[in-house]
Amino acid sequence: MDPVTLWIVVGAIILAAFVAVGVMATRRRSALQRSRQTPQLPGEPGAAARGGADGDVDLLDRPGGGVGTEPAADTEVVEPELVPLDRPDSRESRLARLRRRLSGSNSALSRGLLMLISRDRIDEDTWEDFEEVLITSDLGVGPTTELVEALRAKLRVDGVADPVQAREILRTELVRLVDPTLDRTVHAERGEVPAVVMVVGVNGTGKTTTVGKLARVLVSEDKDVVLGAADTFRAAAADQLATWGDRVGVPTIRGAEGADPASVAFEAVKAGIEQEVDVVLIDTAGRLHTKTGLMDELGKVKRVIERQAPVGEVLLVLDATTGQNGLTQARIFRDVVNITGIVLTKLDGSAKGGIVVQVQRELGVPVKLVGLGEGVDDLAPFDAEVFVDALLDQG
Repeated sequence: MDPVTLWIVVGAIILAAFVAVGVMATRRRSALQRSRQTPQLPGEPGAAARGGADGDVDLLDRPGGGVGTEPAADTEVVEPELVPLDRPDSRESRLARLRRRLSGSNSALSRGLLMLISRDRIDEDTWEDFEEVLITSDLGVGPTTELVEALRAKLRVDGVADPVQAREILRTELVRLVDPTLDRTVHAERGEVPAVVMVVGVNGTGKTTTVGKLARVLVSEDKDVVLGAADTFRAAAADQLATWGDRVGVPTIRGAEGADPASVAFEAVKAGIEQEVDVVLIDTAGRLHTKTGLMDELGKVKRVIERQAPVGEVLLVLDATTGQNGLTQARIFRDVVNITGIVLTKLDGSAKGGIVVQVQRELGVPVKLVGLGEGVDDLAPFDAEVFVDALLDQG
């Protein structure tokens, strides 16, 4: 090799070495900046030193971290696998499934209602039995008293001459209690930015599954969807949501386990805006309503999202079998994040049913969706008349 060529080769090697060192240094600086900017969660090393007694800090809301401050988050986009997607059931099919699952004598509420209209004679003992059934079916004392008084005023105490008429009177009063005038639409229409839907609730109510099934419904309506895996505490939550993303053909934005959930939610909405999708669905971690720090964190997630786009829906997922305990949970969530609708899961033949009326009365928001089972299409829109007809088993 001649001297000139040799010097050219040596120079190229030295230049490549300098470039490599520069790239490594830049990466280290970026990683250091992310570690400094990313909020630490309670329980992480250093959190207690920077926060209060329990280490619960809110870096995104403190002075200097106001609107426009973009939270740092190490997130990744999980694109769906390119597999053939089956077409979800139609709204009509889902309503038919709701009716089948709730129909007839499968629930205590159904049996109590049918008991009343099947009696040849309705005496005081019958009314007392009927009232007891309604209360034990989670209808609540107020709605129960209201229904019984209305029925007693319309049905002769000494008996019902026409069972068909009695059934129609009962149906009318029940539909009125469930209230068909409430707006049960899931508001997921894009405006200038994507519609944002947050899903919240306690542990074990089926939030992540509900998000996946709702994404399936929205995709069937030809909407573009992005999923945000803001449940960063449960190891399998992001994997579960990404699996749903694969199933329905939409991307999932996820962070590392233990990452700040507000940052992940922020990045999910940011991705939705950049991709000009119709809806961003945010899955949040289950949290006990008695844990003040965790509830405050949920409020923070909502505030951070709203730096980019309004949260049009906050859906609270409730287990229909929890009764009064579910109502206590619901009140706390309502106060923290201003819920706009209820999703009742496990509302099948084993549920008491009356919780529908009571939760709407207590919270002032409608039941919008009901979960009926484990199938991918077992999330149905709630319809007051279909619900009552199923309880009365009317064909």
